[in-house]
Amino acid sequence: MIAAPSAPRTADPPAPGIVSVRHLSKTYATGHSALKDITLDIVPGEIFALLGPNGAGKTTLISTICGLVKATSGTVQVAGHDIVVDYRAARARIGLVPQELSTDSFETVWATVSFSRGLFGRKANPAYIETVLRSLSLWEKKDARIMTLSGGMKRRVLIAKALAHEPEVLFLDEPSAGVDVELRRDMWRLVRRLKEQGVTIILTTHYIEEAEEMADRVGVINRGEIILVEEKATLMRKLGQKQLLIELAAPLAEVPELLAPYGLVLSGDGQMLTYSYGSADRPGEAPIAALLADLSAQGIAFNDLRTEQSSLEDIFVSLVRPAS
Repeated sequence: MIAAPSAPRTADPPAPGIVSVRHLSKTYATGHSALKDITLDIVPGEIFALLGPNGAGKTTLISTICGLVKATSGTVQVAGHDIVVDYRAARARIGLVPQELSTDSFETVWATVSFSRGLFGRKANPAYIETVLRSLSLWEKKDARIMTLSGGMKRRVLIAKALAHEPEVLFLDEPSAGVDVELRRDMWRLVRRLKEQGVTIILTTHYIEEAEEMADRVGVINRGEIILVEEKATLMRKLGQKQLLIELAAPLAEVPELLAPYGLVLSGDGQMLTYSYGSADRPGEAPIAALLADLSAQGIAFNDLRTEQSSLEDIFVSLVRPAS
């Protein structure tokens, strides 16, 4: 059990977000700066996906918010409680599912989940524990010792432990890493139900398609800095790019000069033209109808048209790609 930090500080006034991070930095003794002046508000009841490459600072940020890592500077509040000044009240509102499969191997599933509830001063509630275990397909394993469970079942136990004290905020740190498809499906069904009940969920994931499906907002962290926080739909609209792929009836040697304003890209074999559109940085782009009319005017026939759109993964990669 990790003791509450003892350094006295004056708590900041309550903040509007259920999780409020202000100018948070973490520098280790080695001189490595893991977090750099991060300011972030998490809205009550949302699913917030924190994305970033390996070593970007995702786990350090979550661990600092949860009071497991001591910040070098800055403040964190959870439900209005400072994570240092009022550690117990803040931590009682947090459920954390870590990456590591660390459990009490010799305990039964029922005992370890019930004990986790008691750690936060919650009265025994067998009916609630049963509900949690059933929701994670653990009920049949309630009397099994954790050491006998598969890796996927142990991951379910970690989630059950995090939910045992009915937290207002649930952190899921790479919850899908190394788990089977069935558990992933069960877990996301549970996440949706928790959101419906008003639980705020912050997750880190390498499965960007899950963030694309589940998240209300997306934050991108890279080299210890938050480089973007945006509603998912807005992000897709601003940075997502669509492409019109035009399969030509006959190959072209080059794009006619009169079509140059469209920025068309000709494939190596001359059989395909690609027109990129739909990005917010091209507000004056010509409509597709005009492009097709100009193709016809140039005597360029085509056999087929199809469209493609950038995924959240494409956007993420473009954001964290090192500048050349």
